[in-house]
This record gives sequence, C-alpha cells and structure tokens, in this order.
Amino acid sequence: MHVSLDGLIARTNGSMDWIQIGGEMFDYAHERTEHSNTALYGHGTYKIMDAYWPTAADNPNATKHDIQHAAWYKKVRRIVVSKTMTDPHEKNLEIIKDQVMDQISALKKDVQGEILLFGSPRLTSSLMQENLIDEYWLMVNPIILGEGLSLFSGNKNEVKLKLIKSIAFEKGVVCLHYSKL
Repeated sequence: MHVSLDGLIARTNGSMDWIQIGGEMFDYAHERTEHSNTALYGHGTYKIMDAYWPTAADNPNATKHDIQHAAWYKKVRRIVVSKTMTDPHEKNLEIIKDQVMDQISALKKDVQGEILLFGSPRLTSSLMQENLIDEYWLMVNPIILGEGLSLFSGNKNEVKLKLIKSIAFEKGVVCLHYSKL
C-alpha cells in the first residue's frame, strides 16, 4: 500500500497522483506477488484493477512489469468483498458478500501462502479492527499531504508491530515491512 509520510493513501478528492513508482519497485512487487496465490480486494479497488490488468500485457507498449503482473493477475485466486457484485462466472474469481470477517478468517486458515490485500482502505480498516492483518507492506512516499484519506483512520485498536525489513527505492520511496507482534 502506498502512503504519504503522514499516513494518507489519497488526496481529499481521491487522487493518488503523488505516488512515486519505478523499475525497482516493480521488480520488488513482482517478487512479492510470486509468493502469493490469493489476492483480496474491496469492490472499488477491484474495479480499478480489473479494468487494466486482464489486457495490460496485450498492449504493444507493455512494460516488463505489465506483462509479469498481468500473467499473475490471470492465474491468481482473486477474492472481492462486495455486497453489490453479482456472481462472476469467471475463473479464479470469488465474491464475499456477507459474513465477511468469518469468511476471511476461514480463508486465512485454508490458503497456502500469503493473501495479498491490494488498496481497499475500508476493507483494510475492517480487517484491522478484527485483528486479521498479519503483516503490513507500506510504500512510504516522500510527501506530506496534510489532508486526505488516512489508511488508519477507521482503526480503533492499538496494533503493535515489529519491523522486519526496510528498503529504500529510487525517488525516495521506502518500503517498510512490519509483522504484527
């Protein structure tokens, strides 16, 4: 998850135009996704991802990252938390409509490997409230937004973390990998 130095994930208007990305981060993201066979999304984030990734590798100007991530996206088990989506009739896509926390708890016991949660601030907040997030991977961007959508604003619980690893990337972005104590 990309965050500003002050813990925001989007401007007040929802814009994420401040996020810095580059080749080293794409290589690292590819390495991370290769350890996972399950991706979890909220409805809004899934719509954004699904509008791009299924055909990203088909573009004649597709980058190495586009090709790698599009291949992963097509093969990974994708789970979307949404009360409004209809049954997908699509390979590797499942929808959780109700009893969300119970189903995600069961999913965590069932899945071999990591479950990656992409974006989805409301879902992230709900999972934090239920103590269902084991690790945090934050891409801290060198900007203070001042106001906007906070990653942690919905969380009411104290969460103690242990720093596992930090990596400095180009453009001043630092990846912080924490595990829950």
